[in-house]
Amino acid sequence: MIETERLILRRWREDDRPAFHAICADPQVMDWLGGVLTPEEADQRLARVEETFDRLGYGRFCVERRGDGRVLGWCGVMPAHESQPIAGTPEIGWRLIPEAWGQGYATEAAAAVLADAFHRLGLPEVWAYTSPHNLKSQAVMVRLGLTRREGLDFENPNAPADDPFRPAWVWVATP
Repeated sequence: MIETERLILRRWREDDRPAFHAICADPQVMDWLGGVLTPEEADQRLARVEETFDRLGYGRFCVERRGDGRVLGWCGVMPAHESQPIAGTPEIGWRLIPEAWGQGYATEAAAAVLADAFHRLGLPEVWAYTSPHNLKSQAVMVRLGLTRREGLDFENPNAPADDPFRPAWVWVATP
């Protein structure tokens, strides 16, 4: 568990599942993330997260607001999925409900996760990637101090060839 001024980042609980399903079914949230997920697909994501926590000691935390206990989304480091050209690379990601956007929660959670990755886990670097069109995520990456690494950019093989989200721009954080 990681605590910040406004957030608690913790492992997922069974009673969080409906909130996660709703997040993954929200077209606004999932617009940059390959589209909405069915509850079964969302459960598969959570199963991968939990397996990674058990195996490696890190994963995507549930982001809970301290003031009222509301689940705002997730944030954490995971090995990039095997379907990606950067498979296995520690990659930070976040996904928050629209009501939490623009309030600094993504930056707050991601900064805490990066500190944990470097200090507790001793990772030498953490990557992030996003579409060239996802200016909000890029702004978070800049606020976190990640460096754009154009030479590491790749094409997302999970997106159709004509999809504007197929290009993936890579950013890297170091301690």
